[in-house]
Amino acid sequence: MDPALLVVVVVATALAFDFTNGFHDTANAMATSIATGALRPRVAVALSAVLNLVGSFLSVEVAKTISGGIVDDARITPAVIFGGLIGAIIWNLITWYVGLPSSSSHALFGGLIGATWVASGIDAVHFAKVVEKVLVPAVAAPIVAGIVAAGATYLTYRLTRNGDEETVARGYKAGQVVSASLVSLAHGTNDAQKTMGIITLALIASGSLAAGSGPPTWVIISAGVAIALGTYLGGWRITHTLGKKLTTIEPPQGFAAQTSSAVVILASSHVGFALSTTHVCSGGVMGSGLGRAPRGVRWGVFGRMALAWLITLPAAGAVGAIAGMVAEQGMGGVIGVAAAGILVSLGIYIASRRRPVRPEHVVDEIAPQAEPHEIKAA
Repeated sequence: MDPALLVVVVVATALAFDFTNGFHDTANAMATSIATGALRPRVAVALSAVLNLVGSFLSVEVAKTISGGIVDDARITPAVIFGGLIGAIIWNLITWYVGLPSSSSHALFGGLIGATWVASGIDAVHFAKVVEKVLVPAVAAPIVAGIVAAGATYLTYRLTRNGDEETVARGYKAGQVVSASLVSLAHGTNDAQKTMGIITLALIASGSLAAGSGPPTWVIISAGVAIALGTYLGGWRITHTLGKKLTTIEPPQGFAAQTSSAVVILASSHVGFALSTTHVCSGGVMGSGLGRAPRGVRWGVFGRMALAWLITLPAAGAVGAIAGMVAEQGMGGVIGVAAAGILVSLGIYIASRRRPVRPEHVVDEIAPQAEPHEIKAA
């Protein structure tokens, strides 16, 4: 296959992944604001999309981590990267279909690592960097966000316990608009850069860029626009899970969860940690539930989420390995992988239309006096 054409295919596939990342991760920023009524669903996703785009221009540290740290860019080809992207896209769509807020970032890393491992050998993967920049943040970040959110939620309720309930709710809903905006901005500084890093890696692998180069301006713009468009689409299945099923969210909780998550994501982006914003925001929501009441979290839902977190890297890695191995065989392999990816994606989309989740499912009113274990999710 013409190398230049293959690079174009890889760039297009990377932007398709970025688009799925956007609608997969909309819930991270806006689920709590939508669930409490602080923002209307369509207004929330539009605001999030704009701020994701803005955030993508604020830093390139995460992009550099991916393009020059996870795998040996001298030992992979654009075909290998293409296979890894297909693995990531398929896993993103599967978890979106079942409504699980798994990590798009880990799907991307898993797909890339699996494809590289099979095509170039285990030593082509920089496992020390994977542990330092991916696995350690994956464990630490949601715990830190959860602890901060739990403490903030507890203090919030203590400080406002004698205030007028409606006045307090209005104040925190206004605060949620600010905190949700901050999370969206932070999401752009981290997740949009992962696609920038992948495209930059493909350009380096093809010889179009020198090793160690940062993402060109056109890469930054295209990645930012792709994730913003995906964010605007909504991703209501995962928003429903994070906003309604994991815990019952009140305005003070939403404000605490979003603020703690934004701080953790922005700090990680500054030092180049390619963490999962999904893990961080889910940890913040869970912590806010525990901060309001010891029984404030539905542990069955969290257990399914945690299982998805654990298997994301190996599952996407397995698909990426198979796709990368086939794509390495030449034009026929690339076409076959592309066709299989399109068919699987189309099948998941058709299946999702049989039981659609719409914005109204996220904003349905829940009786405030109901305990979490009494609430039956829509």
